[in-house]
Amino acid sequence: MAANNKRAQRVMPVTLVVGGDAYLNELNARNVREKVQKSAPDAEIIELDASTADQYAFDEAVGPSLFGDGTIVIVNNLQQADESLVDAIENFCKQAQNNENNFDESSLSWVIARHEGGLKGKSIITRLTKAGANTITVPDLKKDDAKLNFVMSIFERHNRSVEPQAAQRLVSVLGSKTGELAALCSQLCFDYDDNPITLDIVDRYLIADPQVTGFFVADKAVAGHAGSAVLAARTAIAQGVDAIALIGALAAKVRVIALAMAIRNGTISSAEAKVNPWALKMAMRQLAGWNSAGVSKCLQSLAWADEQCKGGSSDANYALEKCIMLIASRGN
Repeated sequence: MAANNKRAQRVMPVTLVVGGDAYLNELNARNVREKVQKSAPDAEIIELDASTADQYAFDEAVGPSLFGDGTIVIVNNLQQADESLVDAIENFCKQAQNNENNFDESSLSWVIARHEGGLKGKSIITRLTKAGANTITVPDLKKDDAKLNFVMSIFERHNRSVEPQAAQRLVSVLGSKTGELAALCSQLCFDYDDNPITLDIVDRYLIADPQVTGFFVADKAVAGHAGSAVLAARTAIAQGVDAIALIGALAAKVRVIALAMAIRNGTISSAEAKVNPWALKMAMRQLAGWNSAGVSKCLQSLAWADEQCKGGSSDANYALEKCIMLIASRGN
């Protein structure tokens, strides 16, 4: 192993990836692993689950490699580690720090430990950080602005830009699915040379993607864009998407509208609604023109459409489109 491979070019012996969005947590851990692999491409990768692994499994994993190529040990669920396992990681971290400038290349190991965040196991982070571990704190992306900034950052990494309205559309459709959101942003950069990526491009792409059409249809319908919603629904049906899946997405959207209305009227609190804060904030913006009678009428129509689909009615698609038109008119 070459001398310039020392600790794989400044990657610390122990890296803690803490909390935040689950996708981003995994992504940060993967980035650290890939950085090590650039300098130690033949290093063995060993994964341990802290909820079941003990100190002996850890000590064996970080022990000398049979072929001298090093080992990358990934510890998942660090918050569930027992005391003996934490002791073993802490001792490894301290020893690695002491031997940083005088180590045996055949025993090189790097530990990447993932912690889900929160109070459970918080003391573990404190202990290992004091022992010399590098800590990466991951953002949670719970707020609307954080999701928009995340979308913008993906386009920036591709040396591209996106219109604010287009970014908002992407977040409204896939804001709760960070991995899919990131993949879609990257795919847009690959498929289109336009800079910035416009709202029209995003809408055309979403209509053509059956995996996200349900969210897109519901978003368009609630926004009052009946034509676009119906077109998206027809495209999805032609691609093999079941009408009942689209009706489910519409019903979920209308139910959030109903909850937002109840909160606005003081009937329930935001906590009692038990709705994702970002989704609730979006629904609050879409309340104009809605009233209780309109929401009730839409929900009744969706229940009828659901029966049409489950009963194998030949009018299932008609029922779907009727619901879309009714929702787009706020139940009027």
